[in-house]
Amino acid sequence: MHHTRRAALALATALWAWHGAHAADTGPAEQLARWSAEAGRPGQVEAGRAFFTRRHGGEWSCASCHGTPPTATGKHASTGKTIAPLAPAFNPKAFTDSAKVDKWFRRNCKDVLERECTAAEKADVLAYLNALKP
Repeated sequence: MHHTRRAALALATALWAWHGAHAADTGPAEQLARWSAEAGRPGQVEAGRAFFTRRHGGEWSCASCHGTPPTATGKHASTGKTIAPLAPAFNPKAFTDSAKVDKWFRRNCKDVLERECTAAEKADVLAYLNALKP
């Protein structure tokens, strides 16, 4: 009996840890609100579209990998790795994990801009992405 109880406890703990590692802690609207608040102004859809599609002095734009509009599967410009659609209406997992949002904004902004994006740039891009509908 003691062994069964220990096994059940271990299984429950593993399931809880798995759920915690895979649970969404945010959403696209919350991310937009977060960056808009930090920028001190709401994200602007047209500014986000222009930012997303324009090159910023480097080889790539956001659209180089994510497509224009970013509503279908994309492909990394140098590795060829498949990228899920970025627009939340076309990918329910987009912008649902704060740690991943921060990681990918940091990494992708450095690729595109050779610096981190400002809060206003992030708010604008999220406003654009959230505005894309099927």
